[in-house]
Amino acid sequence: MTTNVRLRALVEVTDTGSVRGAAERLVVTESAISSALASLSAEVGVALLDRCGRGVRLTPAGHRYAEYARRILGLHEEAVLAARGEVDPEHGSVRLAAVTTAGELLVPALLASFTAKYPDVTCELEVASRKAIWSMLTNHAVDVVVAGRPPSDLDQVQVRATSPNTLVVVGAADVGDSFNPAQATWLLREPGSGTRATTATLFEELEISPPQMVLGSHGAVVAAAVAGLGVTLVSRRAAQRELDAGVLVELSVPGMPLDRPWHVVTQSQCTGSGELLITHLIAHRELGWQSFD
Repeated sequence: MTTNVRLRALVEVTDTGSVRGAAERLVVTESAISSALASLSAEVGVALLDRCGRGVRLTPAGHRYAEYARRILGLHEEAVLAARGEVDPEHGSVRLAAVTTAGELLVPALLASFTAKYPDVTCELEVASRKAIWSMLTNHAVDVVVAGRPPSDLDQVQVRATSPNTLVVVGAADVGDSFNPAQATWLLREPGSGTRATTATLFEELEISPPQMVLGSHGAVVAAAVAGLGVTLVSRRAAQRELDAGVLVELSVPGMPLDRPWHVVTQSQCTGSGELLITHLIAHRELGWQSFD
């Protein structure tokens, strides 16, 4: 049994919370998972799991080691892709991650253009919260991230390209002059959303605590705003069709609109196929990206 298999078993137990869950994900027996974890504990020299009733739980050492295990597995996969891409980047793979809005608005056109020119490059896309996608990049689980500005404490990464993005407050057409940001119901994105964090900052700056309703995506908040359930802060591009149709209007709020460009971010050392993607999106200006200098 290879060390990678043992590390994968530990990561899956961490994610699922049980040996059974890990076995189901890896399509192996529970005894195979238990054996892998026992071998890994012996190799490390400390207990990584404790018995808890009929199940198991990670020890503090196990939790700590699992963080490294996740990073090691991601880095190993990245190394394999980098080696293959070095030989023939046009037949390699690119692992992308994007926040929800970018994943729905920007990435489809990018992938359509890129795969049309490079049909033999395998592209995988993960759409998740802002917090999750930066963790993926840190753990080398993805090669390219499309999101807002990366956290300042993120190491060994580089911004490769940017695309304009303007945040505005919108509401149903009949909101009109009666709009009061302190009294209106605000439609919020899910926890972990960058737009939600920006909305929270806006509330602090305006010194307001308005009624709130939480929904799950930019599409949901836009639809709810059209239905008259409240107002929301959203990418203008995400609501452009509704604004053009007149069913939504931009609302005047102090400090708005906000300039929040999209960023394409990679590891400092990107794979050959990843570099091919970056070169493509910068070269095709119709996709809306420009090189970050």
